[in-house]
Amino acid sequence: MTADNPQIRHFVVAITGASGSVYGLRLISELLRSGERVSLILTSAGRQVMNHETGLEWSAEIKVQRQQVQEYFASIAVDCLAIDDFWAGAASGSAAADAMIVAPCSMGTLGRIAAGLSGNLLERAADVMLKERRRLLLVPRETPFNNIHLENLLRLSQSGAIILPAMPGFYHGPETIEDLVDFVVGKILDQLDVQHSLFTRWGEDCD
Repeated sequence: MTADNPQIRHFVVAITGASGSVYGLRLISELLRSGERVSLILTSAGRQVMNHETGLEWSAEIKVQRQQVQEYFASIAVDCLAIDDFWAGAASGSAAADAMIVAPCSMGTLGRIAAGLSGNLLERAADVMLKERRRLLLVPRETPFNNIHLENLLRLSQSGAIILPAMPGFYHGPETIEDLVDFVVGKILDQLDVQHSLFTRWGEDCD
């Protein structure tokens, strides 16, 4: 929660170089729609993949990136954190966010978090979530998994992280790519206790 308004929660959303940057973008949109505050951590590989997948060309220079991101989401409730900024609040348990979501999460990032490494702000912020027993959601977008991936996933789950693979269901009758994206984002929001209507739930009328 924020100091100015304890009713507004603060979420860190990180986008790495795994395919599926649209999950992170859609998630930020929904969090902002719900009135939450968001801090974005975008890796260099994440920017490259996002540009390839969506056409968005966000700057590596954090001040320019912040302006681009706020214009894209039409909101000043979203901020951008430099990947090497260890003075950011997300780097300390004394100023940790309410939850952190890495969507999509590359296997390289996942492996470094599992090993307890803190080579950049993303890894440190994730480590803070684990040590402070706050919600850390990792959204891997990789297939197939090898033994190392599976061992890292298990280790993180045992350490308190929530593993939420980008695996959409089909019982809600998706008709577009956006419907498939919304299913995964909706499942993330469920874990964050954020209300939404992104998909029809099991047992509800799907007609």
